[in-house]
Amino acid sequence: MSRIREKNQDLILTAASEVFAEKGYAGAKTSDIADKAGLPKANVYYYFQSKKNLYQSVLESIIEPLMEAYIPFEEDDDHPAPVLSAYIRSKLEISRTLPHASKVFASEIMHGAPHLSPEMAEQLHNKARYIIARLQSWKDRGLISPAIDPQHLLFSIWASTQTYADFGWQISIVSGKQEMSDEDYEAAAATLTQLVLHGCGITQ
Repeated sequence: MSRIREKNQDLILTAASEVFAEKGYAGAKTSDIADKAGLPKANVYYYFQSKKNLYQSVLESIIEPLMEAYIPFEEDDDHPAPVLSAYIRSKLEISRTLPHASKVFASEIMHGAPHLSPEMAEQLHNKARYIIARLQSWKDRGLISPAIDPQHLLFSIWASTQTYADFGWQISIVSGKQEMSDEDYEAAAATLTQLVLHGCGITQ
């Protein structure tokens, strides 16, 4: 029974990510989510109780990997090159594997985060402040160019990695591909890493 429950919850969560990404919170209907999941509408309420709870669950599904992506900054390696390289790859992997949840998160932020819980907001804020402080410490030690502002460096990495999910339509039109391949994501990771490291004056 636990396996069936987990499978159904995953189906509903995946479907909800797609519907919320397409229609937004206000425009999404639980019946649309149930139809996309291939389950009765009653199952949506059975597992998540309400549309609000389901939307919160979608946000939580992207918050957790976003937090995990910061792990390289918390490890012992005290040189920015491997840490930033790992972070960029982790952020691209999120865009690749959770594109719909990423769009939901981006839309939530663009609308002033009305549904983001105070706990999640504080978690994101604290983590960002920690990373900025870590970047500043590297800058203070001469490991990053003095011309680089740590806040804007972090913002730039967010923008460049999340664009592969949040602006997937534009990526598809320009590249002429419906979906990016393994090679495409590898090229993206290599390119963004080189841009960041060279732009920051970091030697590997």
